[in-house]
Amino acid sequence: MRLSNLADYAVVLMSAAARQCGSIPLHAGLLAEQTGIPGPTAQKLVSSLARAGLLVSTRGTGGGVRLARPAAAINVAEIIEAVEGPIALTSCVESGRHDCALEGNCKVQPHWGVVNGAVRSALAGISLASLTVAPAQGAGGHVPPGTAAAGLRSGAGANSPTAPAYAGATS
Repeated sequence: MRLSNLADYAVVLMSAAARQCGSIPLHAGLLAEQTGIPGPTAQKLVSSLARAGLLVSTRGTGGGVRLARPAAAINVAEIIEAVEGPIALTSCVESGRHDCALEGNCKVQPHWGVVNGAVRSALAGISLASLTVAPAQGAGGHVPPGTAAAGLRSGAGANSPTAPAYAGATS
């Protein structure tokens, strides 16, 4: 399973927005420059993320975009779903879909909902704030800091460093 480039870029763009934390007005062009995401793609993502309620746009002088909620209250699943739609590993997980050639004979179909839910829950357990700090040493590069798994692996607890919560916050 692999995320689309658009979903990947959305997570990168949102983490860049979270790191700025209101220090400068953000706009798609600046986020594109900071992340290396092509400008038109960044603009498309900003629009999608704003439509999904993850970014708030302000027009006029000094306007731009900012996180709609604190970074700790936004998770990776929400970001992916903002650009890809609901997370569904197979077509039979999506409600109303009946286009599987194995439908009716598949013994695994009743279990895909559980598998899909586990994947979505894992992504929902990773906050945007956790993507704005360096991974904990010894985490193997694949366990985000600030998650339950990071705490179990590295001994980190409630005192782990966190990023400022949202655009406009001060640390």
